[in-house]
Amino acid sequence: MTASPTPTTAEELRGAGLRVTAARVALLETVRDGDHLGVEAIASGVRDRVGHISLQAVYEALHALTAAGLVRRIEPAGHPARFEGRVGDNHHHIVCRSCGAVVDVDCAVGDAPCLTAANDWGFAIDEAEVVYWGLCPDCSTGRSS
Repeated sequence: MTASPTPTTAEELRGAGLRVTAARVALLETVRDGDHLGVEAIASGVRDRVGHISLQAVYEALHALTAAGLVRRIEPAGHPARFEGRVGDNHHHIVCRSCGAVVDVDCAVGDAPCLTAANDWGFAIDEAEVVYWGLCPDCSTGRSS
């Protein structure tokens, strides 16, 4: 038995009910190729792929892709929004207090939600969002020397 082929970016956009444009394809690929990119870095990556695109168009496309579940927006406290292509697995993040680097951390238990609230107040909880804070290896080495 052979595995079904991985859908193309255009097929994913269509499957999410979004119009396929060169800018959206480039944006989704830029986010997926990047590492928790901010809007400016995404805009630069899209421009490298397709030429001019306004920052407003990048914001609008990011909003549509996030709403469609193709991109995840994270917003660590005190930092600008970042975007990533890893979606649907309830993973968490570690953020460096010094340089702002962000890395993924798999869920401690595995199934969403991976934390249990002491009191759910009647909510049907389906996701837990955890942000760990600390210093990345480069920043902690810099402080100790």
